[in-house]
Amino acid sequence: MKTYPKARRRRAHHPRVPAFLPVLQRARSDGWTPERQARFLAELAITRSVTKAARKVGMARETAYRLRAKAGGEHFAAAWEKALGRDGPKPKVTFEERRRRALEGLLQPRIYGGKCTAIAHKADNTALLGHLAALDRFGIDEEPPGERSQSFAPHSQGQVAHSPPALPSPLPRRAEGPISLSRREYFASKRQGSR
Repeated sequence: MKTYPKARRRRAHHPRVPAFLPVLQRARSDGWTPERQARFLAELAITRSVTKAARKVGMARETAYRLRAKAGGEHFAAAWEKALGRDGPKPKVTFEERRRRALEGLLQPRIYGGKCTAIAHKADNTALLGHLAALDRFGIDEEPPGERSQSFAPHSQGQVAHSPPALPSPLPRRAEGPISLSRREYFASKRQGSR
């Protein structure tokens, strides 16, 4: 009896579109909304044709190219290149774009079975941390020369430490005094309270 090896199942190939920052547009129902931009990139990854992808989302091919060339459309153009399987230059991230990425997040179309099944809203934690670091740099004055945050015991050498400006406490304080009691003090206060 002749036996044949089992045929290996090939994994299905689903094209991937990277997460991108949509181009800012005026709010119009018939314009390039962020969801329409994401669906266009998904259709572009599936069909590999700008004309067919634009037609699928109900837009003209020329407007897609105009959107790509628009100021602020660098991330859309980079995602366009990745959707077609090409490597392009990474766009530089400005302070305003980092702020948008941190607050609004990124869009990523999900493709399964040759169709765009969903559009995921992804938080960009890297941009959030970078934005917070930039805000810290802008908000606190520079340290005087010769003093660094890594210096050891500046008070013991007769130097005065530079302190950043006082920021308001984010949470109200409950009461002045010690934050925690020792075990003996805690049980003593319980005994006094029960009498």
